[in-house]
Amino acid sequence: VELVESGGGLVQAGDSLRLSCAASVHVFTSYNIAWFRRAPGKEREFVAAITSNGLRTYYANSVKGRYTVSKDNNKNTVFLQMDDLKPEDTAVYYCITAMYSAYSWIPSESWGQGTQVVVSS
Repeated sequence: VELVESGGGLVQAGDSLRLSCAASVHVFTSYNIAWFRRAPGKEREFVAAITSNGLRTYYANSVKGRYTVSKDNNKNTVFLQMDDLKPEDTAVYYCITAMYSAYSWIPSESWGQGTQVVVSS
């Protein structure tokens, strides 16, 4: 399952970025897609997710109210709109298919390259 992330960059605290996750039609319509991130020296953590039908979204408490995950059916792309960015949001961001189980998002094994986000203070 191939997903390709893009849109990262270097921004200042308070700025916004929109990450993109491009997928095949099959993946886009059949799988839940989640965003995870790995900050320097930390474990990879869940950020946000959207169900395959686009009807439900989920967020980590640390990004709730600042991030928005959405799907564009015409582009087979999942977006992560990140507003009011903070230095602690600095990380490599990954999109991946995932399943929701026992109140947690469980990623598949197919990690991509990710996209780097750096937020300066």
